[in-house]
Amino acid sequence: MERGPNQEFGSRGATVLISLTVREGREDDYRRWQQKVDQAAGGFSGFEAAEQYPPTSDEQNSWSVVFRFSTIDQLTAWLNSAERQELLAEGDDLFEGAATQEILAGEPPTRDVVTAVVSHDVRPGRERDFRHWQNKVRKVQEKSPGFMGLELFEPVPGVQEKWVAVFRYDSRAHLDEWLESETRAKLLEEGEDYFAGYDVRKIRSAFGSWFRFDGEGEEGIPSNWKQAMTVLLALYPTVMVLSLTVGRELGAAGLPGYLSLFIGNVLSVSILTWLLMPLVNKIFAFWLVPGPARVAVTNLAGAAAIVACYLLLLAIFAWVAA
Repeated sequence: MERGPNQEFGSRGATVLISLTVREGREDDYRRWQQKVDQAAGGFSGFEAAEQYPPTSDEQNSWSVVFRFSTIDQLTAWLNSAERQELLAEGDDLFEGAATQEILAGEPPTRDVVTAVVSHDVRPGRERDFRHWQNKVRKVQEKSPGFMGLELFEPVPGVQEKWVAVFRYDSRAHLDEWLESETRAKLLEEGEDYFAGYDVRKIRSAFGSWFRFDGEGEEGIPSNWKQAMTVLLALYPTVMVLSLTVGRELGAAGLPGYLSLFIGNVLSVSILTWLLMPLVNKIFAFWLVPGPARVAVTNLAGAAAIVACYLLLLAIFAWVAA
């Protein structure tokens, strides 16, 4: 078989996406069961992470779980282990129907974006045509609003029989716009010559880092000067608000300076990681990782917008502190 565009990533990790439909009213039982499964997986060699994604408003209690291991062999050892089979038997009555899973040989993206995982049953002998069709889809999709990247994963012999396309958008609205577009419908009609069926699953990625916008090495990370400007934009108001509120209360309570500083740092890092940096990244995504067109104009416009935000924040806090 022809070498796929992502096979070179095979040694960098392996990911399995498992989709489960939880019975109505059994959500709490499922969470407890899933916690046991995650803990069991953590005891296996090569385990890196487990992430759980609850259903969105338009899904019928469909949960997605992602396990990441260092290699395909280590992931397969976990999936086929007696310990996991016992856990699956224990939790069998929690689910409606059988679970589905896709295994991706490579390191997945870690940006906080909306991701679609599309698995295809490619017709025998049409693999090359399917790849050409998928490249055509990519070129069209790159022009759609909010598109952040696409990766195509070939089947893993003996483990994963389907071809899997993973693509990312900056919002659920943009992803749904593409999935429901007439353009995509026409492309799918054309692709029916190459695949017998497909399945789509949508998940919102948990945070991986503040700035990694793509899973393909350093190309998906903004320039250092953009990172610095963006962190400052989120850090300055965070520190100022904490200083004017929590800082004063801690000082009044008589806590030593080193302890007050530590508490302040814990709060600021938490606010940055889970609140402000995801928000700033989403707002300035067009600037942090611009497309190939009009890069210079985009860089200038984004930097000017950041500086304008600086000036606005300075004016606000000057008025508050006056």
